[in-house]
Amino acid sequence: MNRVTKFIILDILKNKIILIYTLLLSILSWGVFSVEDNSTKGILTLLNVILLTVPLVSVIFSTIYLYNSSEFIELLLSQPIPREKIWRSLFFGLTFSLLFAFFVGAGIPLLVYTPNDVGLMMLLVGLFISTVFVSIAFFSSISTRDKAKGIGIAIMLWLFFALLFDGLVLFLLFQLADYPIEKIMIGITSLNPIDLARILILLHIDVSAMMGYTGAIFKEFFGTALGIILSFVILFLWIIVPYSISLIKFKQKDL
Repeated sequence: MNRVTKFIILDILKNKIILIYTLLLSILSWGVFSVEDNSTKGILTLLNVILLTVPLVSVIFSTIYLYNSSEFIELLLSQPIPREKIWRSLFFGLTFSLLFAFFVGAGIPLLVYTPNDVGLMMLLVGLFISTVFVSIAFFSSISTRDKAKGIGIAIMLWLFFALLFDGLVLFLLFQLADYPIEKIMIGITSLNPIDLARILILLHIDVSAMMGYTGAIFKEFFGTALGIILSFVILFLWIIVPYSISLIKFKQKDL
């Protein structure tokens, strides 16, 4: 681990926002499993928290941190350090810190109360979702110099994936209700990392029966070993693509 990455990690882990984020996740996670006598109900309750709160905190905190670190980044650029190494160090530093906060806050309770494939899947999904939205934050912050506009882009992307996307999908389903588009929905789902994560968890706790024929289609694909591997490959692409675009822009940007 290079010095820049280590410095960023230590700086972020001392940040009050990250400490509060970890504490709140811990209180929610331990509280949910303590109240619910059924671990499945606890997983479902915690799932909604993770799929809304974790992406929101990851994308907003990372975006603000990058804007606030502009002078630090300019200082690093004045040194004989490749731009790619600087951007990669920032990404690894932010990602590691947020993943560590998530693991301590939600990962440990998950492993204690659900030490099975469902708990492990929930943990992996949470780690992937955190990293995806850190990557999206890098894309948002490099897209504009205006801090308010960059944070606005980050919030709008989170709002689209967390809420608006499902509304558009429902509208599409109602408009094309007479056509067999269930299989097409698998491809559409891959366009939203939050929906993809939600389906992976729901299928592992066997509530797909409540999703009707569409749920059967999803289970047929996402419930297989190949489907799970492809799902994580898609989530990995959601990490790589926004970060790669931001790296290209950072290399070309005149700071």
